[in-house]
Amino acid sequence: MTTLIIISVLPIVILYLGLYKVQKALLPVTIIGLLAAMTAAITQWNDSAVPIYHGMMLFNNFSVAFSVVSIVSTILILLLSKGYFERISSHIAEYYAIILFSLAGIIVMVSYHNLVMLFIGIEIMSVSLYILAGIRKKDFASNEAALKYFLMGAFSTGFLLFGIALIYGASGSFDLDGIRDWIVTHSRSNDPLFYTGVMLIIVGLCFKVGAAPFHFWTPDVYEGAPSLITLFMSTVVKVAGFAAFLRLFSACFFTISSFWAPVLLVITIITLFIGNITALYQQSFKRMMAFSSISHAGYLLFAIVALGAGSANSIFVYAAAYSIASIIAFGALILVKQQTRTDNFDGFNGLAKNNPFLALVLTVSMLSLAGIPLTAGFIGKFFMFSGALAHYNTLLVVVAVVNAIISIFYYFRVIIAMYFRSAERAEVEVPAYYKFVLGISAIATIVIGVYPAFISALI
Repeated sequence: MTTLIIISVLPIVILYLGLYKVQKALLPVTIIGLLAAMTAAITQWNDSAVPIYHGMMLFNNFSVAFSVVSIVSTILILLLSKGYFERISSHIAEYYAIILFSLAGIIVMVSYHNLVMLFIGIEIMSVSLYILAGIRKKDFASNEAALKYFLMGAFSTGFLLFGIALIYGASGSFDLDGIRDWIVTHSRSNDPLFYTGVMLIIVGLCFKVGAAPFHFWTPDVYEGAPSLITLFMSTVVKVAGFAAFLRLFSACFFTISSFWAPVLLVITIITLFIGNITALYQQSFKRMMAFSSISHAGYLLFAIVALGAGSANSIFVYAAAYSIASIIAFGALILVKQQTRTDNFDGFNGLAKNNPFLALVLTVSMLSLAGIPLTAGFIGKFFMFSGALAHYNTLLVVVAVVNAIISIFYYFRVIIAMYFRSAERAEVEVPAYYKFVLGISAIATIVIGVYPAFISALI
């Protein structure tokens, strides 16, 4: 609970610093506050956690692990923001504050024990993201992204809230334990009210994580939003969405998986094919990463389709690997776009000749996202495939392997452009803090790929 309090108070402090024009203190204070919040979360590791505040919240190892991943990813993203928000607006305190408010909602999402808190966490996060997506007020693409995100987010919230209401109407409880107990005692009732609620919740959560066929807002929103905000949405937000998804289904709906698992299986297959095949045709690196994030949502759904004791660990490892690789990819994109004024693949031509460090870390990122061995991405896919095979979902694994092969093509387009295509270009200036973030992320990707036990046994 201390973690949530720190992250909730921190944006207010940041706004006061912005009010008194203490601009240089904004980033250091934000990073120090997030480190304090992460430390508070870690101190709760292996505590005998019980639901608190009348069963509203539960800070167990699951919550701590995903809170730490979210906080660390946010710290790395904010380190990349030095000098970035200043180019967009002179009021940069608002950027940090809104990101932190969104992170507060994310902490609630990974720690809820009551469906009301799930809804509140999602709304705190979503309202902040609507603002962040359209925060470049004079940019038409940013305005379009915010409008589309708001409209689609409102629809998905409606589905989610309607599903929660139906589940409450059938079970008489918002508490996860209460809903689970009702399912156990009414396993043969086949209550249409309850099962309709489950389906509506699936629709609402699939909207939030960008799974097909509820993905159509994702490419335009990711492309129109500022690159750092896109990075935040595609990593921290997506990880929180899947953590919330998994907590609900593992705690409540495990015993009726025969009802919802076939539906999620179809959604997973559609998500993989739409994400990967559409990414093949993109000429924009940023838009390619948007469709790539859809395909990764499909891989993350594996752990829920093949729900079991290892699902939380699988999502944790995959989410960590995907977040680290995406931070490298978007960090490189920001630097290249500042020089070339384009986010097309051509902007990366000849990068290895003048910027071997930037080309190397981006190569590590692309290899990890493609799932090549000795990278964290390979370990993440291995955990997902192993979980599916353990539940005899052989067809799903075959489909996933085919899609992984497809993804290699568009990820390697970046590597080919950097190393095998020439272009007259100046050296891309890589600031020291970018070198730190990209270097640490690349090393973490390799370390996790070579020594997966480093994080694989945490949950």
